[in-house]
Amino acid sequence: MAELAIENLKLRFGGLTVLDGVSFAVEPGELFALIGPNGAGKTSVFNCISGLYRGDGRILFRGEDISRRAPHDIARMGVARTFQHGELFAHMSVLENLMAGRHARVKTNPLAEMLFLPTVRREEVRHREAVERILDFVELERYRHAQVGALPFGIQKIVGFARALALEPALLLLDEPSAGLNRDEREDLARFILRIKHDLGIAMIWIEHDMQMVADLADRLHVLNYGRTLASGAPQDVLSNPEVITAYLGHTAGG
Repeated sequence: MAELAIENLKLRFGGLTVLDGVSFAVEPGELFALIGPNGAGKTSVFNCISGLYRGDGRILFRGEDISRRAPHDIARMGVARTFQHGELFAHMSVLENLMAGRHARVKTNPLAEMLFLPTVRREEVRHREAVERILDFVELERYRHAQVGALPFGIQKIVGFARALALEPALLLLDEPSAGLNRDEREDLARFILRIKHDLGIAMIWIEHDMQMVADLADRLHVLNYGRTLASGAPQDVLSNPEVITAYLGHTAGG
């Protein structure tokens, strides 16, 4: 069974068609890159998967239709995402941001929390231990108590990446995680992505504009253009497709 399957997804805002019959499936543990020119509909696909947008068609997560589920329900099922611009809590520490990312895993209730019962204390210890493992995984230990808003942009991007991991997802949606990073930061990001794939076995859908990173890391590519599927397959096949080259460059190679 596919980890995620999208079947004939359509999305319209008034008279504007954003997605027009998009279909693809992501296998367990697969690094699946969703690429295309600006405005192709990539982030809209993520918003539909996350429950922020309501499209037509079916979105199946581990065989269950989630296309009408609320965002918090989808997160509890194990779908986490990063955002292009981080969307972090700038006034909070790195540790606190990651703890916020575990909200869907919290099993206590407000009354127990108010009284700070032993069950609440045990839950807090469990979540702190999980967050510390993530901080170690992405090498952010020295920043754990730093205020996020005071950190360099590249570190903030990794914090957003770590916050999504803190949910302990089965599916991770990466929305342009390398945007704005320098070469060293991109290399670190690539290393973390490969560790997630090989050490944690988490399926990932990855929106990315760095075609060299995509060619080097992704298992499969799916190309969108004006909300429609343009090509899908192995990186070397897709990136040499004349239609894909035209969509990105406005002309065919050598033309």
